[in-house]
Amino acid sequence: MYQFSYAEIMEDDVTDAKDRERQALTKSLELLDAAQNDSGQYRLTVEALYYTRRVWVRFIEDLKHPENQLPNELRANLISIAIWILKECERIRKRESSNFQGIIDVTTIIRDGLK
Repeated sequence: MYQFSYAEIMEDDVTDAKDRERQALTKSLELLDAAQNDSGQYRLTVEALYYTRRVWVRFIEDLKHPENQLPNELRANLISIAIWILKECERIRKRESSNFQGIIDVTTIIRDGLK
């Protein structure tokens, strides 16, 4: 029978959570890239924006949670980034912008930082 310490279990949970976050961001990036390279089919754009929005809203919810252990300044910075991404998604949805690359670049930086 195996016995794990609380610290080991928590470390596994953090590792699993980071892996899920990386996967969600990777899928968002794939969808955004497909939408950016789309030739007139707005369906891909809607799908990419919807998924990306869901991911970042969920991140905001997690960052605002009192049990989140990230430093307050980092949490605030990530929330600010998330709000910017949500605003850019809305601008693209309204066809006021086509700044997929900005969202892709920022999301890539955040994803790559989850190591």
